[in-house]
Formats: sequence, C-alpha cells, structure tokens
Amino acid sequence: MPVIRDIPLKLKTGAVLRRQGLGGKAKVRPEIKSLIEELLASVKSHHLLQPAAAYEYYLITGMNGVQISLEGDKAVHGPALPALFPEAKELAVIICTIGPELEKQASDYTKNGQALRGMMLDGIGSAAVDMLVPEVLRPIAAEVASRGYEISSPVNPGMPGFAMTEQWNLMDLSQANEIGVSLTQSGILIPQKSVSMVIGIGSHMTRWTPAQVCARCNLRETCPYKIQE
Repeated sequence: MPVIRDIPLKLKTGAVLRRQGLGGKAKVRPEIKSLIEELLASVKSHHLLQPAAAYEYYLITGMNGVQISLEGDKAVHGPALPALFPEAKELAVIICTIGPELEKQASDYTKNGQALRGMMLDGIGSAAVDMLVPEVLRPIAAEVASRGYEISSPVNPGMPGFAMTEQWNLMDLSQANEIGVSLTQSGILIPQKSVSMVIGIGSHMTRWTPAQVCARCNLRETCPYKIQE
C-alpha cells in the first residue's frame, strides 16, 4: 500500500474566499482579507497542514450494471462506476487528508470566542483539501503512464450512483488507517478535512473540468462553493 507524504500545498487568498462562499465578484472587506493572510501565515509557521494520502491499485476482473469487480474477490459498488469507467483496466482507491492539527486549532478558536477566526481557518482547511487532490493525483498519473495508461478524473462517494455507504469499503481497500484516517459510525471521515475517491486507469480515460465535476454533484443547485464554466 503506497503512502504519499510531504505534499506541497501553496494556498492563496482567492481559493480560501471561494471556500467561504465569497468567490467571483463578491465584495470582501479589507479586514477579512487581512485576517485570511494572517491565518495563512500562521498555518505555515505552526505546521498545521500535514497532508498525506494512502492508495492502492486493483486489477479490474469484471463489471456489471451495479459494480466493478476487483482482484482478490473484492468489488466497489455503484452504478456510476461501470458507466464512467467502461474501458478501465485497473481501479485506484485513494484517501487523502490534511491531518488533524488545523481542525483542532479552528475548534479552539471557536471555543475561545473567536468564531470568525475559527470559520476562516476552517475555510483554509477546505481550500487545502481542494488543492491536495490534484497534487495526489499527479504522481499517480506519472506511475500509470509508465505502464502506458492514463487516469480518469476522481469519483467520490456521495456523487450520484456512488453511495456514501461505500466509505467503509474504500477505507479497507486503501488501508487509510496508515495515514491516521478513520470513520465515524455515520460514515464521516476523521479528520474531517479528508477525502475518499476512486479513479479509473486505462488507455483512454475520461477527464472532467472542475465545473463538470460540480455539475454532477447532488448539491449542484445550492452549493455556494461550486465552480461554473
């Protein structure tokens, strides 16, 4: 089971503002931007980001309308997957996280009556997760390229046709406990600033723009963070 650590994340104010629902043409007070810049400096100086990813490759042994069967008598379930990856030869199961420290600091701010700082720091964590995903996919794409393959865009539990109940399955398939990620009884990843996903691997895999990914999401009509073309 490969693990990636020491992943560089260069956060910018604009990405944090989008995660606060203040992207696009929204007017932002100078003091808010100043606070975000201060918090970004604190995140760096106090090493609040500890990004890591655990992943595993599986040969695909078969598909039907509801699942992709994998080597070792395993499977990933959901009608979206065979529909999105019909030509895939392998499946990679990935879980990545920014670690627990930023969440702890955000919670401490809120408990100590500094709710705005806590909220803004939480937004920085969400922006960091957004940036983490492509940084994790980059070395995986390089690995599979050596076999003459490409990777698809990632698909996450909770997207249409890929139920949240698959979180437990992905945890087992990726052995995410190696990077300190666990699940609550309701299927929430801990640390919460973590993400699970699968990608198809093959000769000609489909990629989507960030806006197309948002368009597939169940929250596409109401999400304040969605990206549009």
